[in-house]
Amino acid sequence: MKVIASSLRKGNVVDKDGRLYVILSAENIHPGKGTPVTQLDMRRITDGVKVSERYRTTEQVERAFVEDREHTFLYNDGEGFHFMNPETYEQVAVPQDVVGDQAAYLQEGMAVMLSSHNGVPLTIELPQRVTLEVTDTEPVTKGQTASSSYKPATLSNGVRTLVPPHISTGTRVVIMTADGSYVERAKD
Repeated sequence: MKVIASSLRKGNVVDKDGRLYVILSAENIHPGKGTPVTQLDMRRITDGVKVSERYRTTEQVERAFVEDREHTFLYNDGEGFHFMNPETYEQVAVPQDVVGDQAAYLQEGMAVMLSSHNGVPLTIELPQRVTLEVTDTEPVTKGQTASSSYKPATLSNGVRTLVPPHISTGTRVVIMTADGSYVERAKD
């Protein structure tokens, strides 16, 4: 199916010269002079090679049909990350390079959106927020609470982030999966 380049977003899959590419980032650039362009950073699905392409925003690009289905994360082993389709109970092993940096936020039983093309897993999309426990952080220094400064903390999944001064070790916090930033203290 042909679509205009400016409508492509992160996670879409395009067919270029018979090869499938997953879009890592898409940016529409409108220079003061000249034609607006769409800058696409893509990863070739077959071998993981990253490429950058520029298209005029009105140029037609072939978009591949991708099936998006909710799956539940089960476990991780030498084969990769294992997910199960909750409707059919069919299990899928997703390689490490597809999961990428998001692996740190995967939790057993977590529902994710798995995109596949002809049965081959292409991308996974995690929930926007996860709840994790702070395992290590600096103690509160008296008088420091009035400022809006954040302090470093290590979470239960090993990721480091910045939290407000009132958060202490053992506190459960809500974290954005996109960038690992602190949102709020968990309400559980």
